[in-house]
Amino acid sequence: MSLKFGAITPHPPILIPAIGKENLEHLKDTIESFKHLNQKIIDEKIDTLIIISPHGPIKEEKFTINSNQNFEVDFEEFGDFATKLSFQGDTEIIKKIKAEQNKEMPIQFINEEKIDHGCGVPLFYLNQNTPGIKIVPVYFTTSSLEDHLEFGNFLNKIIAKSENKIAVIASGDLSHRLDKNAPAGYSAKGKKFDNKLIELLKNKKTEEILNMSENLINEAGECGLRSITIMLGMLDNLDYETKILSYEGPFGVGYLVADFDIKKGG
Repeated sequence: MSLKFGAITPHPPILIPAIGKENLEHLKDTIESFKHLNQKIIDEKIDTLIIISPHGPIKEEKFTINSNQNFEVDFEEFGDFATKLSFQGDTEIIKKIKAEQNKEMPIQFINEEKIDHGCGVPLFYLNQNTPGIKIVPVYFTTSSLEDHLEFGNFLNKIIAKSENKIAVIASGDLSHRLDKNAPAGYSAKGKKFDNKLIELLKNKKTEEILNMSENLINEAGECGLRSITIMLGMLDNLDYETKILSYEGPFGVGYLVADFDIKKGG
C-alpha cells in the first residue's frame, strides 16, 4: 500500500514568518502541529505529497491536476519577496493517472510552474529536512461532495500501484466567519460548522459529512470541505485513526490540523 497517511492543514499566508512576524505568537498550536506532520513525513520516508488546494484553477465539472515537472512557490503577492521554495513533480503518478483516466472521471491537466499559496503555505512547513520530496498539486471542482469522494477513491486506486510512499494533504481553512473581525463577517453558524465537522471527522462519519446542510456550509464561509472530502475518498476502505492535532481561530478563521493515521496493514 502506497498511501501512508493523510492530513488536513490550513494555509493562511500569515503563517509564513516574513509575513506573519509577531502574529505567529497567536498561531503556536498550528505551527507545533505542522512540526508534528513534518516529522511524520521524515519518519515515514515519504516520497511524494499529493496536495489538494482550493486556490488554483477551479473548474465547474473537471478536477485539475498540475502535471508540471518542476514547481516554484513564492509569496510576493503577500509582500514577501524573499521566501521561495522549489519542488519536483511526481511524473510517475501523473502517467498512471493519465493511463487510467476515463470519461466518468473528468480531469484536466495543466502545466504551470508557479503554484498557489494553498499549496505553498503547508509546503513551507512540511518541507523541512525533507530533501527531494515530490509533489502533485490537485484542485477540486464546484460539483457535489459525492463527486469529490469518488475522485478520492479513483486517486487511491492509482497510487496503490505506485512503489512510492505517499501522503495526501487536504489544504483548507474552516469557517471564515468566527467573530466580528473575521474577513467574511460574523455568522453564528461559523463555529457551529467547525465544531460539527471536527466531531464528524473524529468519529469517521464520512456519510454525515457528505450530507451536511448546504445552508450551514454556505453560512460558514469555509474553503476546505472539498479538499477534505477528496482526502476522505482516498482513505475509504482503509483502517485509520483521526487525530485532531490542533484547532484555533485567533483571526476569525478556523485553522484545523489533523492527522489521519493509517494503521499498518490497513
